[in-house]
Amino acid sequence: MTATIHWLDKLVVELEEKLKSRGKEFIVINGGLSVSGIQHIGRLRGEVILGEVVRRELRKRGFRVKQLLTLYTQDPWKGKREQLNAFKDPDKARRYIGWPLIKVPDPYGCHNSWVDHFWEDFGPYLKDFSDGEIEVVTTTDLYKSKLKEFTKTVIELRDDVRRVINKYRGRKPYPPEWIPVEPVCGNCGRIDTTEAVELLEGGERIRYRCTNCGYTGIQTIENSKLNWRIEWVGVWSVLNVDFEPYGKDHATPGGSRDSCVDLAINVFKIKPPEGVWYEWVSLRIDKRTSDMTSSGFIGITPKEWLEVAHPQILRFIYLNNPPQKSIVIDMREIPRYYDLYYKAERIYYGLEEPATSEEKVMARSYELSHIGEPPSNPPSQIPYLHAAILAQIIPPEMLPDEAIKRLKKTGHLNDADKYSIKWAIELVEKAGRWAERYGPPGVKVKLPEQPPINAYRLIEDPGRLVRLAAELERLDQWDEDSLKEAMIRFGSNMTASERRRFYRDFYLAILGRPEGPRAAPLLALLPKEWVINRLKSVMLKGQGDT
Repeated sequence: MTATIHWLDKLVVELEEKLKSRGKEFIVINGGLSVSGIQHIGRLRGEVILGEVVRRELRKRGFRVKQLLTLYTQDPWKGKREQLNAFKDPDKARRYIGWPLIKVPDPYGCHNSWVDHFWEDFGPYLKDFSDGEIEVVTTTDLYKSKLKEFTKTVIELRDDVRRVINKYRGRKPYPPEWIPVEPVCGNCGRIDTTEAVELLEGGERIRYRCTNCGYTGIQTIENSKLNWRIEWVGVWSVLNVDFEPYGKDHATPGGSRDSCVDLAINVFKIKPPEGVWYEWVSLRIDKRTSDMTSSGFIGITPKEWLEVAHPQILRFIYLNNPPQKSIVIDMREIPRYYDLYYKAERIYYGLEEPATSEEKVMARSYELSHIGEPPSNPPSQIPYLHAAILAQIIPPEMLPDEAIKRLKKTGHLNDADKYSIKWAIELVEKAGRWAERYGPPGVKVKLPEQPPINAYRLIEDPGRLVRLAAELERLDQWDEDSLKEAMIRFGSNMTASERRRFYRDFYLAILGRPEGPRAAPLLALLPKEWVINRLKSVMLKGQGDT
C-alpha cells in the first residue's frame, strides 16, 4: 500500500522552516470572524480547529505558540433581510443599518448587543471543540489600544497606501485627498457612509461628513475604523500574526489577500503571515444545499451540534478532509458520521485493516479528533441508532442507568471502561434528541404499553407471530447477532411478499404501526420476557376484543 501523509503533517512540515526563519520567541496563530449573525459550525473549521491542530503540532516540534481569534466587531451591520427579520419590527430595525456590529442592540433583548447575543451559542463552546487555549480579541478593543497607533501610521503613509490599494480597485481608484479612516457618525450612528475630510490634532481626531444624513462632525480614532484591507493588515501587524487560515473568498489570485500582502510588504514593511485557504462548509436540509452563512442565518451552531453529537465527530469530519475540500453537513446523517468515526477508531487501534491509503490516513484523523490523547485502549462502540432507540423506549426517569444496564447486557458496553461509560451516557442523551429533531419516521419509536386495538385488527397472521415468539424463546443468547440469525431462519421459507406481510405484522404487534427500526437491533434492546409476552398476546387480543 502506498504511504499517504496526512494533509496536516504535510502542512506543518512546510510551515516549520518558514516559521523558524522568522526568529521569533512566540509564534502567533490567528483566525478572524465577523459576528454578523448566527455563528455556525462552519466557522470552526478554518478559524478554530485548523489553527488549533497546527498549534499543537508546532509545539511538539519545539515552538512556543499562542492562538488568537479576532472578532471584527467594528464592521458595519448590513441590514440584510435575514438580519432585519431577527427583530420584532424589521422596518424599525433599518435604523441600525451601517452601525458597527458592537453598537447594534440585541434583537431579543436578552444581551447587551447583537454581538453578545450571537456569540452566546459559539464562544462558550470553543472549549468543547478545542483545548481552550484560544484568546479572543475584538477590533473594538484594538482600536482603543494597538490599532489606534497603527491608524496614525496609516495616516502618515496614506499616499503609499492609496497607491497600492488603487492597483486592485480597477475603475474606482481613490483620489489623492482620500483619508482611509471611516468614523462613526455622531448623528445617525453609521460607520459605512462617512467620509473623512480633514485630520485634526495630528490625526488624533477626524473631521468627517456623512452621506447618509448629511451631518458634519468630528470623531476620534477610537470611534472609527480603517478601510477593511488596511484593517486586516493592521491586525496582522499589531498582533504579530505568523499563521492565519483564510476563507476561499480571499484566495482568488489578485484578490483581497494578495492586496493585503502587497500592503504589508511594500507599505508597512512587515512580513505577512503564512496561510492556507479553506473551503466553506455547506448545510443540506432535505434536498437543498447551501453554504452556511452568518448574516444569512443558514447554519447549525456549536451549541446545537453538541445537543445531538460529540465534538470529536465534527473535528473528525473536518480533519479527515483537506481544508480545500468541500464538506456538506446533513444533520440527518449523524448516524453515518458516527459509523465513519468508529471505522477510523478500529483502524487506529489495529482492530481493522485499512483497505486503501485513504483509510490508513483515517487513523491519523481519528487521533487528531481528540483534544487530548485518545484512550489507551479501544473504547466500546455503541451504534448511534441503538442509542437513539434506547433513549425512546426507556422511561425518562430511568435514564441513563437503565440504558447502561441494557448496553452492558447486549455486549455493546464494557462496564470496566470509564471512558466508554461516559461516552454511552452522553450518546444516549444526544441520540434521543437527534431522533426527535432529525430522525426519519422509521427511527422514531414509541413503545405503547399495549398497541391500539386497531393495530391488532390489522395483523394478518397472528399465529405466525406466536410461532416467532416460541422460536425466540429458545434462544440462549439475547443479542443482536443471535436475534438476526433467528429472524433470518424464521423467514427463510417465506416468499418476498409473505416476508413483507410478516414484518408488517411484527411491527404492528411491537410498536402499533406497520414499520420501524431494524428488527434485530430493536429486539436486542428490549427485555426478552417482554418481547415474548407481547408476541404471544396478539392471538388473544386479536380474537378477544371487538
